[in-house]
Amino acid sequence: MNEEKKQFRKCAVVGAGTMGAGIAAHMACCGMDVVLLDLDAKLAADGVARQLKSGGFMMPDFAKQVTTGNIKTDLGLLQDCDWVVEAVAERIDIKRQLFSQIDAVRKPGCIVSSNTSTIPLAELVSEASPSLAGDMLITHFFNPPRHMRLLELVSGPRTKPDTTACMTHFLDNVLGKAVVPCKDTPGFIANRIGCYWLAAGLGEALKLGITPELADAVMGRAFGFPSTGMFGLWDLIGIDLMPGLIQSLQDALPSLDAIQVYEAEPDLVKTMLAQGLKGRKSGGGFYRQSTDRKTKETFDPTSRSWRPYEVQTLPYTDAAKLIASDTLAGRYAWAVMSRTLAYAAALVPEIADRPDQVDAAMRFGYAWKAGPFELMDRVGTASFASGLEKDGQAVPALLTAAGKTGFYDTANGQRTVLIPAEERPTRVPMEQPAGIISLANLRLRSIPVFQTEAASLWDIGEGVGLCEFHTPMNVFTPKLLESVRQIIAEVPKKFQALVVGNDGRVFSAGADLKAMLAMSEKNDKAGLAQFITDGVETFMALAAAPFPIVGAAGALTLGGGCEFMLHVTADALHAETSIGLVESRVGLLPGWGGVTRWLLRHHEAGLSPEEAAKQVFTGVLHGVAAPCGFAAKAQHLIRQTDQVVMNVDRLIATARNRAITLASGFTPATTPSVVLPPRTVLADLLKTRQDTLSPHDFVLGSMLVEILSGDGKTAVSLAEITTRVTDNFLDIALTGSTRARIAHMLDTGKPLKN
Repeated sequence: MNEEKKQFRKCAVVGAGTMGAGIAAHMACCGMDVVLLDLDAKLAADGVARQLKSGGFMMPDFAKQVTTGNIKTDLGLLQDCDWVVEAVAERIDIKRQLFSQIDAVRKPGCIVSSNTSTIPLAELVSEASPSLAGDMLITHFFNPPRHMRLLELVSGPRTKPDTTACMTHFLDNVLGKAVVPCKDTPGFIANRIGCYWLAAGLGEALKLGITPELADAVMGRAFGFPSTGMFGLWDLIGIDLMPGLIQSLQDALPSLDAIQVYEAEPDLVKTMLAQGLKGRKSGGGFYRQSTDRKTKETFDPTSRSWRPYEVQTLPYTDAAKLIASDTLAGRYAWAVMSRTLAYAAALVPEIADRPDQVDAAMRFGYAWKAGPFELMDRVGTASFASGLEKDGQAVPALLTAAGKTGFYDTANGQRTVLIPAEERPTRVPMEQPAGIISLANLRLRSIPVFQTEAASLWDIGEGVGLCEFHTPMNVFTPKLLESVRQIIAEVPKKFQALVVGNDGRVFSAGADLKAMLAMSEKNDKAGLAQFITDGVETFMALAAAPFPIVGAAGALTLGGGCEFMLHVTADALHAETSIGLVESRVGLLPGWGGVTRWLLRHHEAGLSPEEAAKQVFTGVLHGVAAPCGFAAKAQHLIRQTDQVVMNVDRLIATARNRAITLASGFTPATTPSVVLPPRTVLADLLKTRQDTLSPHDFVLGSMLVEILSGDGKTAVSLAEITTRVTDNFLDIALTGSTRARIAHMLDTGKPLKN
């Protein structure tokens, strides 16, 4: 079986709990027909309903792709499935019986996997038929399956190599997961290290008498961990669940394993559970909202009573300085992280073959910005090893081998990693799945073809260039607009097509609001007019370019970023991209042709002039962003022919492939005129919403009525509509209400309704 050729069309999940239903929902988001079974058909239907409510489905209609049923009478629904996932209770007897039932109805070659996180694959397949064992593995998803990218994949000696290869390809390319191969050991990678870190974090805090607030500050930004920190993460996971997770690992691991040092359920936790304090889901754990909901309170571990939350400031925000400091925060940082990092170093190759696999698991599974080995490099491997020796802790052999160089290095334009080997550790090139274009790797082996302080032009092969923005949040400044025009001029000298994108979490947050606010406060109408003119001319150059331009947006694409994507030849969006014309949130209108181009997209999709104008009017007035790529397609922010990509790592490569296809015989698209509805259509619509709009929003709505209205018969050029927008933009940008909205957004990150 060639993993590239096998097609998955129908999948199934047995077990409709939180994880099982979440996996089924994500499968449906990725285009699969899905069967979801449980002991009772109502339980399965309830699982789908919960996912609809919690956002497990990217679009509500995707739930229609899930067929529900019960295990007793509906196992026949599995007979044409390509993959069946077991997600039932963590009991080996229940799982083995279920696998036997699945084996009796599955078609030849159907892959069967378990979502277990505690039972080894060897035990799961010990009583399986040879055929089933060859098609079985563990696919450990993280919750929620839609948003958590990590997928720990465990295969065993009885698993067919083709099964592993086929599953890896599908999970990566179709489900969009970061697939990390794991050894068949308790807790696999992420939970083995993560649960140890959580046990050590609580245990060492209790020893030192450190407050939850200070502990969370330490186990937060300084190390690149999520803002939940340590105690906050206990609250998030559930104080009632954490002891069981830790205990299950302790039961499965040898008596000398480092995790055995910590109590799975310290006396403090017992006291809290006796009071019903289970974490966020119970309304209180280590933290809770005060009765008046205006402040936060902390359950003090010493007094074991509630007190006001105390904001903490760290002596250092750099991990290396913090962990070495002789302060309470530093001692706690060392106590937890020295043990956690040393634990991780000692577990390779027991749990994974390579340090980079461990780092990937912690980044994608626990949202650490850097994994354990990357953190050791940041702290300094030699000084870290020395610190362990002085502290009386064992120094793992792999850490000793890292010496002063660290676990990661570069050689011949490639990043290398130190891995264990039979004779001695050796450095090998980092592995990257085929078909991925990474800007980080590109920077190691080449330099830009053209570069300004605001943007770079890279050669990504096959006659295609890549434009990367460099401004903070990739906002459009005058220099970035100029750079885009320069790159458009440079492309034909070397390339046949252009991709615009990056590796980051922000494609573009729009126009430079700080600069616009400064001009508005100075009443600099000429400066604002020039900024708008520059943007319009730049974006029109995108639409008129003599070569195809494909936008590749991997995350936040708002305001001017959305306008940019509306002007290029084609778009490729990551499924989780948030995109929209949100200028009304700061009291403005989309000034760079976004209104016009979005209107055109509606006309191209076949909507009537009246309906197209109504939808654009509503969307611009309320500044609503599409929450995902599929919603963007439904709202005509991207075309039906544009691509929604599940794996963000494959976004640039997907855009490049699209650009290559478009380059053959390319001619720039013509810009048609559009018919606008009579003024009464939008005026009446605005009137019906007048009571729900703030005063400034009503002003914006009144402007949109004039911009989007015609006589219902005569075609109006796109240039004329854009001119109308520009005139109104300059009027509204100089008002006090708009200045107040921009200032409020810059200060708080939230819109002001004035």
